Amino acid sequence: MAEFAQSTARAGLSSLPARIILAEGWKRRAIAFVAGALGALALPPFDVVPAMAVPLTTAVWLIDGAAGEGGRGRLGPLRSAAGAGWWLGFGYFLAGLWWLGAAMLVEADQFAWALPLAVIGLPAVLALFPALGFALARALWSPGSLRVFALAAGLGAAEWLRGHVLTGFPWNDVGMALAQAGPLAQVASLIGLHGLDLAAIVIFATPATLIDMRHGARFRPNAAMWTAALLVAGFAAFGALRLAMNPTEEVAGVKLRLMQPNLPQDAKFNPRNGPDILRRYLVLSDRATGPERTGVADVTHLIWPESAFPYILSREPQAMAAIARALQGKILITGAARVEGDGGGRRGKIFNAIEVLQGERIIAFYDKMHLVPFGEYLPFENLLRPFGVTQLVPGIWDRGQGPRALAAPGLPPIAPLVCYEAVFPGEATAGGEARNRPELLLNVTNDGWFGQTPGPWQHFAQARLRAIEEGLPLIRVANTGVSAIVDPYGRVIESLPLGVEGVIDGGLPKLAPVTFFAHHGWMAFPILWALALALAAAGRWLA
Repeated sequence: MAEFAQSTARAGLSSLPARIILAEGWKRRAIAFVAGALGALALPPFDVVPAMAVPLTTAVWLIDGAAGEGGRGRLGPLRSAAGAGWWLGFGYFLAGLWWLGAAMLVEADQFAWALPLAVIGLPAVLALFPALGFALARALWSPGSLRVFALAAGLGAAEWLRGHVLTGFPWNDVGMALAQAGPLAQVASLIGLHGLDLAAIVIFATPATLIDMRHGARFRPNAAMWTAALLVAGFAAFGALRLAMNPTEEVAGVKLRLMQPNLPQDAKFNPRNGPDILRRYLVLSDRATGPERTGVADVTHLIWPESAFPYILSREPQAMAAIARALQGKILITGAARVEGDGGGRRGKIFNAIEVLQGERIIAFYDKMHLVPFGEYLPFENLLRPFGVTQLVPGIWDRGQGPRALAAPGLPPIAPLVCYEAVFPGEATAGGEARNRPELLLNVTNDGWFGQTPGPWQHFAQARLRAIEEGLPLIRVANTGVSAIVDPYGRVIESLPLGVEGVIDGGLPKLAPVTFFAHHGWMAFPILWALALALAAAGRWLA
């Protein structure tokens, strides 16, 4: 550390890298927190992609400084790196997920007490993952430019763990910055979200290596710089070529109508509003949008959002009859609660489902399998319920069996995704076996819990990335937005923004050839992670 201090003195302590590296105590924690928070600007709806360089470049300098700030002993630098990772992660998740607090205010009389847990508590817990990632990176650290691969190995592993531990929460992974970067997002068809995480870490952390503090803070081209430049150039060329060679084509004979009712969340679950809600749906669904779309008569399939009714549709024959009369024989696909068994006692089950209606019959269904913790089920229920803790959505939701395809007359095989299920890479198509491959992603959701916040835009971006990964078109229908038709290359063909009532009319894009990720997705991350680990080890060997 003494040698490093001398080199920074020669470079001038006023230099930004030196100030970050030598920062201690509250200054070090504040730098990490602010850098993490600025990284959230790379996420929707802001999409300032270069902003992700702020936390990742700062991360390199913070881990550089862990050797001095952590004190003596082998564990000192690891503790210091973990502390910096926690504060950086806390800032990132706080700035990126604060909107979760809006859900606590929908029924404020019951859940306002949980507002600090959603806004501060969850980011504090999630920050444990980058803390672990920074500590692992520090264990692999070297003084040269190849230390960015140590960061990729450590933080990349932490992001993968965050997507899998306790059912996973892969929301706002650092790789989502590349998912918003135009043609660069197309590489997700090869490496998926967690592969994007590794690439994003290398690309956005590399600026830290261009200033060599050991040689008077001079600009020095290096292996990390050339690797990052080749990644960006290669991703851009691959993406531009893939988009140029594959214009959007539509399936013949399919005319879709997506209905976005923009219902207030506090009205949506009130059973007394049931008749008014159904009337609103039917009137809006039959709205004329042009000479070729004068109403339901001019479409083949009508799609409504998640949990469309404040009652069990199958137990409301009058509602079923009204829908049948209005649809004139057309197919309705809708989110709905589904009951199996008596529905009221211990033997009954209730699912958050997608149902396919033809006439007055429910002819197919899919039950949501990936429930939202604290939203649709209560983890550690026996411990928490005696203290008055309940889940946000009334009732006890059961977990469906899946993933499995959903069949609807006139449509190709559907991979159904209810709300939160759209954030998990690789799950929708059950391994992507070519012979059983679905040809359409259908995501129904209710983001009305979160109002006019970044949350619904982030949710849409993740669903759109699933289309690129799988090479499948995406039909997304949301209560308050964002609803859209997206082709298998992630191009948004039609959309309705957040907070707008309306309908989308459009065709069904054809699927793309099976992607590498869809067929071999499980291979991409471990191979790339092993490569990052090998390069990090090479950096230590060459030091």
